[in-house]
Amino acid sequence: MNSPALRRAVIALVALGVVATVGTLAWPAQAATTTTVYQAESATLSQAVVATNHTGFTGTGFVDYSNVTGSYVEWSVTSAAAGSATLVLRYANGTTANRPMNISVNGAVAVSGVAFNGTGNWDTWADATVTATLTAGTNVIRATATAATGGPNVDKLTVTSQSGGGDTQPPTAPANLASTGVTASSVSLSWSASSDNVGVTGYDVYNGTALATTVTGTSATVTGLAASTSYTFTVKAHDAAGNVSGASNAVTATTSGGGGGSSMAVAPYEYFGWGVPQSPTAVMSATGIKFFTLAFMLSNGNCNPQWDGARPLTGGDDQSKINAIRGAGGDVIVSFGGWSGNKLGEHCSSASALAGAYQKVINAYSLKAIDIDIENTEFGNGTVRQRVIDALKIIKTNNPGIKTYVTFGTTPSGPDGNGTDLIKKGAAAGLANDGWTIMPFDFGGHSGSMGSASVSAAEGLKNAVKSAYGYSDSVAYAHIGISSMNGKTDETDENVSLNDFQTILGYAQQHHIARLTFWSINRDRSCASGLDADSCSGVSQQPYAYTKVLVQYTG
Repeated sequence: MNSPALRRAVIALVALGVVATVGTLAWPAQAATTTTVYQAESATLSQAVVATNHTGFTGTGFVDYSNVTGSYVEWSVTSAAAGSATLVLRYANGTTANRPMNISVNGAVAVSGVAFNGTGNWDTWADATVTATLTAGTNVIRATATAATGGPNVDKLTVTSQSGGGDTQPPTAPANLASTGVTASSVSLSWSASSDNVGVTGYDVYNGTALATTVTGTSATVTGLAASTSYTFTVKAHDAAGNVSGASNAVTATTSGGGGGSSMAVAPYEYFGWGVPQSPTAVMSATGIKFFTLAFMLSNGNCNPQWDGARPLTGGDDQSKINAIRGAGGDVIVSFGGWSGNKLGEHCSSASALAGAYQKVINAYSLKAIDIDIENTEFGNGTVRQRVIDALKIIKTNNPGIKTYVTFGTTPSGPDGNGTDLIKKGAAAGLANDGWTIMPFDFGGHSGSMGSASVSAAEGLKNAVKSAYGYSDSVAYAHIGISSMNGKTDETDENVSLNDFQTILGYAQQHHIARLTFWSINRDRSCASGLDADSCSGVSQQPYAYTKVLVQYTG
């Protein structure tokens, strides 16, 4: 090293800590990152709606949280590698009060009580930034309101995560996906392994579009499913760099179940706010029935659900009885609507708001099924019928596996114009409703066997569903239901006897219909002294005689 200039340059570099060995320069390494924007209006919503009534949003809209605790926006995001990520939520808060939210990742709260302070007005947007740890592959990020005022308006989520280095080649798609077994609440799956230039690290199993589970092997069991329900699954592979394969072939499997066993197909109505209700656990013990359809969830005058529109959603006698039913090994379906009272379909101004009201009840009781008993003015209004259909489609999207039933009146030959229109609206909207259920009574002047009339009405229903959806006969039967009335009906000339119930049971067994129920357990007894017609059947019978007929249904 004879050059003075070269000696001076090396001395300077050494002083800076830049020279490594043998004259090689080593620069500080920086982890590569990837930044991705996820629009809020494309996320999964609960008790929130997409809106456009303020300016400054970046996509096609923003999300307006309902003013309730527990409302949320949920994104499915991809990280190429495991590690720390920066999450930036762009929001607006036109109030002066903080609207805090919890940020969870993959079901666990990552950051609690994140402040979303006022931004001056609803057209001014700000950023709230948090740091969280993501896994390689798919992650579910949820922003949940923790105050009764709900969350702020949310425009988008920006995620900056580890890029995973230089591996950009995804694994091959899994092949030969097949169902290897079912129970009433689970489906087992297997598939052929994927290959990758570095190595496959796991498989993501999807129930429809929702991530159901992630495993490292080539088999999985998806649990928590509803009985007697069809599900469609696909599988994707991922590697350590976060590269995700294409989807496997799709496979559809149907969970098992029977009426008196694990299925909720037989769930008679009980109304705790009407007449003299019977003890549900006593009915369970005496009949073997496990499931109840509980009436009625109504509006409190606004788009807010309460029992009968007046009793608290949770914390009251209704919840105590539900807890008792579940403690005895049973479960419940909540019915929205009925003939009387304020209906949510009429008091919620949009499908998304109505879905938010339904979702509030689903969340409160972790429901596996809901019933929309659409009657009277709600049934007669075409706009409301469409709103109910659209709300149920939102519920189906946001709650994979949940069962939905729609119940309405009928003529002896099948649905009337409103009923047929309701079914057609469902088909046109792509609503995969589990059971279109008729109430074959209160015909207004009918004479003859109510059992035969019920069968005739059910055949008309089957034909309407078949025509609207393009189903085969067997598939159409699997999507209809019958909800009869025990004993004397509201018409002076109608009486549904135990023999009629046997006829209805035989029809259901023959065609394997989706639902078999009746109105109501309140009335499943003879009229003793002091009981009015709301609390007894009006015919001579043994206690729970009608329930004991339908509990024999095996699906």
